[in-house]
Amino acid sequence: MADEAKAKGNAAFSAGDFSTAIRHFSDAISLAPTNHVLYSNRSAAYASLHKYSDALDDAKKTVELKPDWSKGYSRLGAAHLGLTNFEDAVSAYKKGLEYDPNNEALKSGLADAQSSASRSRAAPPPMGNNMFNDAFAGPEMWAKLTADQSTRAYLQQPDFVKMMQEIQKNPSNLNLHLKDQRVMQALGVLLNLKFRTPTSEDTDMPESSPSPSSPPERKRAAEAEPVKEPEPEPEPEPMEFSEEEKERKERKAHALKEKELGNAAYKKKDFDTAIAHYSKAIELDDEDISYIMNRAATYLEMGQYEECIKDCDKAVERGRELRSDFKMIAKALTRKGTALAKMAKSSKDYVPAIETFQKALTEHRNPDTLKKLNDAEKAKKELEQQEYFDPKLADEEREKGNEYFKQQKYPDAVKHYTESLKRNPNDPRAYSNRAACYTKLGALPEGLKDAEKCIELDPTFSKGYNRKGAVQFFMKEYDKAMETYQEGLKHDPHNQELLDGIKRCVEQINKASRGDLSPEELKERQAKGMQDPEIQNILQDPVMRQVLTDFQENPKAAQEHTKNPMVMNKIQKLVSAGIVQIR
Repeated sequence: MADEAKAKGNAAFSAGDFSTAIRHFSDAISLAPTNHVLYSNRSAAYASLHKYSDALDDAKKTVELKPDWSKGYSRLGAAHLGLTNFEDAVSAYKKGLEYDPNNEALKSGLADAQSSASRSRAAPPPMGNNMFNDAFAGPEMWAKLTADQSTRAYLQQPDFVKMMQEIQKNPSNLNLHLKDQRVMQALGVLLNLKFRTPTSEDTDMPESSPSPSSPPERKRAAEAEPVKEPEPEPEPEPMEFSEEEKERKERKAHALKEKELGNAAYKKKDFDTAIAHYSKAIELDDEDISYIMNRAATYLEMGQYEECIKDCDKAVERGRELRSDFKMIAKALTRKGTALAKMAKSSKDYVPAIETFQKALTEHRNPDTLKKLNDAEKAKKELEQQEYFDPKLADEEREKGNEYFKQQKYPDAVKHYTESLKRNPNDPRAYSNRAACYTKLGALPEGLKDAEKCIELDPTFSKGYNRKGAVQFFMKEYDKAMETYQEGLKHDPHNQELLDGIKRCVEQINKASRGDLSPEELKERQAKGMQDPEIQNILQDPVMRQVLTDFQENPKAAQEHTKNPMVMNKIQKLVSAGIVQIR
């Protein structure tokens, strides 16, 4: 049971759902409270959510349960570093290096901790220094940008990296790049103005826990260091070979030749011949699971999925006995999942394939495996929708929803509209009706989403525009609501509901223009307006800032600005948002 909960936690961690991962790891810990790997994995999940105090508690427990495990000290150092306990972080990394002196992850962590500690001991900067200097100083800047989901992808973009390097060299250069939304996002992350949920790429996969009967623990994807190949042993002199050793070397060499012959036959699509060569290689050398893997791949190409699955299971079992590279284990599981997914096209059961791909991801987080998992989950969902699809029952559920709507029983109406959409997800009427229910219940974001889906399914359906405009009106986005009503009139020019909607929007906009808003209303509208990215862009536009200055100080220039429709449109948006008042 603990292994099952841990596997679910690893799968959630791989998908970037760290809260769910924590829940599963906690379930596993309750079943196996002395398993140090579970605490290590949960510590990594806590750290990914910036919950460094909880991460520290789990890291301490990891070290307590297995003091000679270097990975525990890596977790401990990371937690201390997140809490800015730099000296403690240095001590933790140094302790880990005592057990594993060549661990690159510990070396890198120690370097960061020492750098942070030295800066923390430095004298504070003069009061006149730029407030952003510390945010862009040192390697922590890159670490924070890498750890945050919203900025990690930017580090693959050369122009963004160049901008950040310029800012790091001279923080006053920040003003040159403030218009770039990526830089603004990065600034928010560095100043801790807004926290974002990290993705699965923030940290590597936590490693699986070995069972008591399993061989010594293999390195997992949670370890940042590369897999180390065993160093070749020096070859003894020929005369020192025993007969048994000579025979063993000959068998291995023969097996390798059989594999090469199998590969050549596979490329020619002579699968039967390839199977024969791979089988001979397996018979000669049972210590190399690549021969089994190759035969499984051949069975997969031949459509003999059951045989492929048997070979994959054999490769996993033998690989664990031989302590093979975890990437090979993951590859075998992925190949098995692929065979199961092929079989699911006729069996209609994608669950075994999905579970197998998830197991593969706990061994090694591979983009190809993740894609196969997503495809299998998508196919499962589509199959369920196809089996559930019934337009007739959908219409019946929609009518039941209509009856409850008339009785003002909106939650019940939502329930039936939702069931209608499950039966027929392409009915714009059900989306329109559910949007109306959500509006009545004050669930405006949900109502807006349904109205937009309704318009997407049928751009000529005027009800969809009316629903969307109503939601935007109640959200006090009067300009946007008017645009929606006007778009609807293009398809239905005489629709009275759309015309009435425009009238209401004009009244509210004119009210703001005349300055008839109460102080409370004005304050609320201004606060809402400042959250609108479009309003923010207008206020940051140097041209518009000059226009606003001219309206206050230069009437002649202001008169010229009124002749520019684009400028006046932006002015009107500012007026509607309560940012600007015209007297």
